[in-house]
Amino acid sequence: MTEGTTSAAAEGADTLSRLEQEGEIAADYLEGLLDIADLDGDIDMDVEADRAAVSIISDSGGRDLQKLVGRDGEVLEALQELTRLAVHRETGDRSRLMLDIAGYRAKKRAELSELGAKAAADVKSSGEPVKLPPMTPFERKVVHDAVKAAGLRSESEGEEPQRFVVVLPA
Repeated sequence: MTEGTTSAAAEGADTLSRLEQEGEIAADYLEGLLDIADLDGDIDMDVEADRAAVSIISDSGGRDLQKLVGRDGEVLEALQELTRLAVHRETGDRSRLMLDIAGYRAKKRAELSELGAKAAADVKSSGEPVKLPPMTPFERKVVHDAVKAAGLRSESEGEEPQRFVVVLPA
């Protein structure tokens, strides 16, 4: 093994352990939050696409957890930011942690992937760009990935909170 390979492997292991540490800090923070709110939920941790991913899941169907998702995921977004701040406070590093509650984000990701693929198909058949409605950064990222997977390109336009994706012909 060359020295460069060893350091690249060590760097990858360091990144993984740092992300696992982020997940542990986030899980502790969220467990405290669930206790305060008197809500039942199990916490699942993973590392996905170079970021810590933490999910709160429920054995009882997740009706109680819907309070933590809120309308259109607004409460979920706020909790994700608070959790990232808790991680930052402990580590001193900015966190890109993703939080999912009761499968909301996973379901949303599937819907957005389908939207991106449909928009790409429409652009391929018409040859005209397609503008999608305003979306959050998470939503835009999922759509961009789906459009790229369909072999087209896309751009984000506009200013927050009215920023939107435009799917462009090849």
